[in-house]
Amino acid sequence: MKWPDAQTVERALREWAQALAEQHSSVVRVGYIGSYARGDWGVGSDVDVVLIIAQSDLPFEQRAAAWDTTSLPVPVDLLVYTLDEWQNLPRDSRFAQVVEREARWVWER
Repeated sequence: MKWPDAQTVERALREWAQALAEQHSSVVRVGYIGSYARGDWGVGSDVDVVLIIAQSDLPFEQRAAAWDTTSLPVPVDLLVYTLDEWQNLPRDSRFAQVVEREARWVWER
């Protein structure tokens, strides 16, 4: 079975992020973490995308549904943070440490 490699996924993410930013001025930063960022992806791996936006009225749990990721070549686990939430994320949290260690940022305003 074939599955998209990291270069294919990153290229698609860069194109998706650019198009997203052109359509939505609220997009601040786009990156990814997880197996594709670490290089240990395999058949069936999804890509864990971090999308930072200026603001949102939606609760965190509902935000991902508002963004279309169907053009990406693998399933997506989308984490959408407001800029304020991102800046106030406890830097000693496990998630912040993972992001610091793994994140590959593909677009930034």
